[in-house]
Amino acid sequence: MSRLTRLEVHIRPSWFLFDWSKSMSANHWKFGLAAALAIFSAPIASAQEALDADQTAALCHGAGSICVSATIPATPTAQAVVQSWMSPEVGAAWAAGYKGSGVTITIVDDFSSTSRFSGNFGLGTQNQRHGEWTRLEASMVAPLAAIRSKDFSTGSSVALAAGLNVLNLSYGMYARAGYSTSQIGWAPEEASIISYATKGSAVVSKAAGNDAVAVGGIKNGQQDYLNLALVGKASAIFVGALSTNGTTTSKAQLASYSNYAGSNPLVQSHFLVVGVTGSKTGLYGTSFAAPIISGYAAIVGSKFTTATPTQITNQLLNTARTDTLLNYNASVYGKGEASLSRALAPASIR
Repeated sequence: MSRLTRLEVHIRPSWFLFDWSKSMSANHWKFGLAAALAIFSAPIASAQEALDADQTAALCHGAGSICVSATIPATPTAQAVVQSWMSPEVGAAWAAGYKGSGVTITIVDDFSSTSRFSGNFGLGTQNQRHGEWTRLEASMVAPLAAIRSKDFSTGSSVALAAGLNVLNLSYGMYARAGYSTSQIGWAPEEASIISYATKGSAVVSKAAGNDAVAVGGIKNGQQDYLNLALVGKASAIFVGALSTNGTTTSKAQLASYSNYAGSNPLVQSHFLVVGVTGSKTGLYGTSFAAPIISGYAAIVGSKFTTATPTQITNQLLNTARTDTLLNYNASVYGKGEASLSRALAPASIR
């Protein structure tokens, strides 16, 4: 018997790797590197999820596809303020009138567990679930985007809204190494995400992972099969974490925990890095890199309103910078550090 595990990919302020998973059996929610989400018989893996029993703490109930579907409004005195952890290019994009209007970002994450941790995105110290943190971050980067929340403990497909859609995945799906992605019996949730990335129906921003290995690599005998399933997909972006935002005079380097692009050209061509300044927020990990790219995609989409998800994806990838990175190498940094100003520079994109 092998086990498939869903793990959040982030690191606690203490730098302890925090892995959150859920068993398909009667076991309670638990922590641990190899805790089970589902059990399957080799060689066919199953990615079916069950609901959280703790309904009193849940933001979503039952098997609803969208747990929180309403737009989270921008708060001019709070959210719509350029914070010190953001790239200065965010403020420049806002000043030009691009804040994500007309774009929907769906955060697929934990919105129902009892697990919470502290951080501060500049709004004061808060104690929130993982999904609440990634949702807040994306909404602060793109304050006029419509923000949806999809609890990943439900097995239903991810629904798309009208207009441009961006999906944020700050988690992984882990199982014993050695399977092919065709052997994974994906649940409707991940199956829909993979399909959207394949067809170019939504920009998919996927946290690269915190195992300090190449995307698709093996750590403690486990692989992130959601990473593997997104390799080569038209509108998927893997997002690694830099220890800070880079400049040409103060170049950034990959955070020690972050997964990197590796030798696969298909990963390199869809891999971006952004600064995750945990020293300012108390929040570390590629979990907090992916929502930045989700916000950037929404901002770019609010300028290029007729662009497809694949065009938005390619615009972010093709305008990344390498001159802000220490010892740039494609096997480490992929396309480079995302540059919002460069992505917004042309009058139109193809």
